[in-house]
Amino acid sequence: MYRILDWFEDIRDFLELGGPVLLVIALLTFVMWTLIFERMYYYRFGYRRLLAEVEKQWKARQDRSSWNARQIRDALISRVSLSVEESLPLIKTLVALCPLLGLLGTVTGMIDVFDAMAFSGTGNARSMAAGVSRATIPTMAGMVAALSGLLATTMLSRFAHREVEHLRAELATEV
Repeated sequence: MYRILDWFEDIRDFLELGGPVLLVIALLTFVMWTLIFERMYYYRFGYRRLLAEVEKQWKARQDRSSWNARQIRDALISRVSLSVEESLPLIKTLVALCPLLGLLGTVTGMIDVFDAMAFSGTGNARSMAAGVSRATIPTMAGMVAALSGLLATTMLSRFAHREVEHLRAELATEV
């Protein structure tokens, strides 16, 4: 029980040390990873049902080579493609926002450093240390969040592209 409380205290201290921008980065990272896990869950369970339904619709068709059949095939592939790539643009946007918010944390921390320098002069290193840590911690947090999200987004995008190409080959038109 005490370890959990210590853990929460450490997180609270870290958030206080990084300033308010760090809290925004933490919330943004939570939303980003929630969407990433939602996509993983969908790929594992919901996507398979959609894929089976689309393949069943295509195989139930008698005509697979006419212009109408090719249009229906393209519509089925487009439906799957939209479903597979549903949240990926939003996740990519959140990944791109993380380092920008880290940069915002750097700017606000450096403003604190300059305020400390203006108030107490350049000789007081102790008053400048809080601003320097406030500047570096959000930058680090934004970069770590962006790197982790970038890795997951790349994996999800590759899976989506591969699955759409696989479906395109499965629903080949007969000549």
